[in-house]
Amino acid sequence: MDEKHLKLNVYSPTRIFYEGEAEFVEFVTTEGELGVYPNHIPLTAVVAPGILRITNDGKVREASLLDGFATILPNEITVLSEACEWPEEIDIHRAEEAKIRAERKLAMEQTIRDEMALKRALIRMQLASKYHM
Repeated sequence: MDEKHLKLNVYSPTRIFYEGEAEFVEFVTTEGELGVYPNHIPLTAVVAPGILRITNDGKVREASLLDGFATILPNEITVLSEACEWPEEIDIHRAEEAKIRAERKLAMEQTIRDEMALKRALIRMQLASKYHM
């Protein structure tokens, strides 16, 4: 690996989502959006639901990234996520149904769990609609 790339590993409980190189990686943490270039300072972060952007060879690949933890070393990022999906893997109808369920639950009683479910559904719908024209 050269000095312009870092190693990126993204794992979920059900699969190895991504193992490869990246020039730049962006994702959302509980503290806000985080962008990582090679030689970043060591850091551990709590991943919040959002879009994972992987830049490599000038191309950007996006995926939904839902909850987890990230460990960042100068030349390697490891993300342990509850779930991650490429846009083509997202069932937009299922995401819309999850949004409706979460909105109904929130209308009756607001809980953090329901708010997070709504946020996850919206992220999945946003990403899927962007790529499933």
